[in-house]
Amino acid sequence: MSSEQTAAARPAHDDVVIRVRGAGIRFRRNRRGRRSFKDLFAGRNRRSRPDEFWALRGIDVEVRAGEAIGVVGRNGQGKSTLLKLVAGVMLPDEGAVEVNGGVAPLIEITGGFVDDLTVHENLYLTAGLHGMSKREIDARYDEIIDFAELRDFTQTPYKHLSSGMKVRLAFSVISRLEEPILLVDEVLAVGDKPFRDKCYRRIDELLAGGRTLFFVSHNERDLKRFCTRGLYLDGGALKLDAPIAEVLAAYNREHGDGA
Repeated sequence: MSSEQTAAARPAHDDVVIRVRGAGIRFRRNRRGRRSFKDLFAGRNRRSRPDEFWALRGIDVEVRAGEAIGVVGRNGQGKSTLLKLVAGVMLPDEGAVEVNGGVAPLIEITGGFVDDLTVHENLYLTAGLHGMSKREIDARYDEIIDFAELRDFTQTPYKHLSSGMKVRLAFSVISRLEEPILLVDEVLAVGDKPFRDKCYRRIDELLAGGRTLFFVSHNERDLKRFCTRGLYLDGGALKLDAPIAEVLAAYNREHGDGA
């Protein structure tokens, strides 16, 4: 990428909030497989076994405060895995991931929610798990419930909510966190259009306030709306790091229209 493209893809300040250096993570194809006790003490360069594959490998990325980055690639190319490494949900098998600042992850809508607890109880539980104090939750409770459009469902068990309701609750809680880094992975595609539009306006507000965004989506229009920089993942490797329009053009040349 040229120096002009690099400048276009980054904000004026130079504060690195995410640094991924040579990161790789491997999985086993056989879910029933187990790593042995010896594996726990094996070096990171242990040779991969036949039933293992690298979901990501050799990833080098630096992200500066306030950047909005769209992660592009076909299904199974490591996009969600990269976000989970940044969120700290997964640890790399090689390399390192450094995050300077808190993360608000909207990666899996069921994460942190308990089926048998009510919406009210889950709101306090999930917000608390993400670091909000009870006083903060009390102060924002009405705002969160009203944004999620769940005023009539506060005493409904979470398991009885529709998938759209679950998305509304998750987004409403996560988007009220004060963390400087927001991770969004496809989940808004589940919601209906009016709520999706409301979520997008909220993301616009967060970006205007200087938040950093990692955004995974197959919707090219959304990627262009929010993101100035793109990462194109292919085969677990970072194929291109460039302005989002250039990344989408490269992807479309190889795989047809649509990210």
